[in-house]
Amino acid sequence: MEDNKDNERTEIFSERVRAGKRTYFFDVKATRSNDYYLTITESKRRYKDDGFFYEKHKIFLYKEDFNKFVKALNESIGYVKDELMPDVDFEAFDNEDEDARDNASHGVAASANSELNWD
Repeated sequence: MEDNKDNERTEIFSERVRAGKRTYFFDVKATRSNDYYLTITESKRRYKDDGFFYEKHKIFLYKEDFNKFVKALNESIGYVKDELMPDVDFEAFDNEDEDARDNASHGVAASANSELNWD
């Protein structure tokens, strides 16, 4: 039987974000030719008659699209915060999140209002 390693992609970095009933995974991976890309996975635990399963949705984001993706994400979130929900204190949500507090104590949490900059 052929070794499965040839079909796997090397994982370089992984970050997990728990968000209520969902968990998001941000995984940086490398191809065989050491080209890097990001996978963003949304995982939701679902129940059915014989137990539970995880429903997953995955996005592959390639380096040539990083800047466009981040720009669109920042603009979309900014629109919701500024135009649709200006009275909501979004920073208060961070205070409720235990993972954010744990990560902040280790120096890896970013401010909710900071924009991503991939220049």
